[in-house]
Amino acid sequence: MSRRRWTAALAVTVLATTGALVGLTRAEAATVSTSAWYVLVNRNSGKAMDVFDLATNAGAGIAQFTRNDGNWQQWQFVDAGGGYYKIKSRHSGLLLELPNATDGTQLIQNTDNGTTRQQFTLKDSAGGYVRLLNRHSGKAVETWEWSTADGGIVAQYGDLDGANQQWQMVQAGTGGGSASGCGSGTFQSEVTASGSTWTARNASGASVYSGTDFRAAVQAGIGSLTSGRASMQRVVVRGNGSMAAGSRISLASYTSLSVCGTINVTGSGSGDYAPIYARGVSNIEVPYLNVTGTPIYGIFLRNVTSVWLGQIDMRLSAGLGVRIDNRGDTSQWTRNVKVDTVYVSGASSHAMETYGVDGLTVGTVTARNVGESGLLLNQTINATVGTVDAENAGAGTGYAAFRMANRNGRVGNAYPSNIRVGTVKARGGGRGVFCVSESGGATIDRVDIAGAGNNSVLIENCYNVVVAGVSGTISGGGEVRIAARSDFPPSSGIRFQNLSVSGTNVTWSPCTGSNNTISNVTRTNSTLTWC
Repeated sequence: MSRRRWTAALAVTVLATTGALVGLTRAEAATVSTSAWYVLVNRNSGKAMDVFDLATNAGAGIAQFTRNDGNWQQWQFVDAGGGYYKIKSRHSGLLLELPNATDGTQLIQNTDNGTTRQQFTLKDSAGGYVRLLNRHSGKAVETWEWSTADGGIVAQYGDLDGANQQWQMVQAGTGGGSASGCGSGTFQSEVTASGSTWTARNASGASVYSGTDFRAAVQAGIGSLTSGRASMQRVVVRGNGSMAAGSRISLASYTSLSVCGTINVTGSGSGDYAPIYARGVSNIEVPYLNVTGTPIYGIFLRNVTSVWLGQIDMRLSAGLGVRIDNRGDTSQWTRNVKVDTVYVSGASSHAMETYGVDGLTVGTVTARNVGESGLLLNQTINATVGTVDAENAGAGTGYAAFRMANRNGRVGNAYPSNIRVGTVKARGGGRGVFCVSESGGATIDRVDIAGAGNNSVLIENCYNVVVAGVSGTISGGGEVRIAARSDFPPSSGIRFQNLSVSGTNVTWSPCTGSNNTISNVTRTNSTLTWC
């Protein structure tokens, strides 16, 4: 569709985004707070302008990404005179720049060079949104080609006042996320940085730690909360800090920890160490967390109950993202876990893994270039997952975008329907969907799988599993297959349905098991081998 036709379509489309609006008209541009930091949310995609992959170097590209309010999504307007502003990244300290005047040119960040390519003015749009017009080109900042994907580039085009050129300016900490804005509201302890010195203060404002050790400061803030409390108390961390891979920040019961910044983990090690760690406690919250570096685990929770993880963003070069377990002791199930959004890139293991959890609700798990699975559920029951979105998860391995293993979904000796997944999207990597080792009781409503290096779907020794209860597409890659190993009873009660399969085959082999059905499956360049 041409850009002209896209623009015409917008005349009858109204798109809403969440969050408190900070409406600025052209006449009000001078009232922009040059001391505030803003998250810029695109009206078309609902995603935030982002220094992609947490780059700090000059010349790095600007893209859009799911809003997490990390420093790489916060921007400050620096007065450049004449109604124009330089727009500075909180993460890198560099300025937003248009390298040249060509339509479609991706914006970058760069050092302050005093040129008009780094100057922008604000122009009002309907509903309290603004457009950012570059002084050099006179063109508007937009999400290119109406992209709604994470990583869609932020570029320029002639000012058409399209929704992809409209930005919602939300002051950092004023809301819009499920965690109601990192660091907003009341709290009982605050951890702040001044240069290299970290200070933790208690509810009365008295210092309980001052020094250069980030981890010690946060732990002191947690330790300053009321002993033996029976209601939630909050700790807010403001700033970016570093800690070693072989160390922990431990949460006690009734603790909420918001990290309004980034924890960078350095070094290597082994064991159950993580920047966020909890064991044998209840009622804990992590509304906001951003982790980079080389953790062993980004989050490690064991034998816990009543947990909320809000907006979790991990851009790693080693380790496992989120691990929630009970160490195999079914007398101490981890219970009542709610997770809003998890994004993990670069982990050498899984993006998120559970083992021994009863009662799990997950919104979205996004995995990019992780060494093993996007989401792995082991021995987990009564789980609801919204979306698993994985690219290049487990490349060259038997892991999958979404995997169930080790009697996942088994309740007593049966497999009642108790695992529900809305959508599994997989591009490349190992497998798309993999169910193994006496797991089941699961329905996946929708699948969107392309180019899996191993099986697109493999169901091996599983029971009562529906793939594509609503709809699905599978393109290329390995087979869609029901298989069996001799050490477990063969698969039964498996349903493949409502699928369009192209460029790969559908197979049931070996011919063991019973009550496995296939219906409403359209095949293109695909053979069917069914027992």
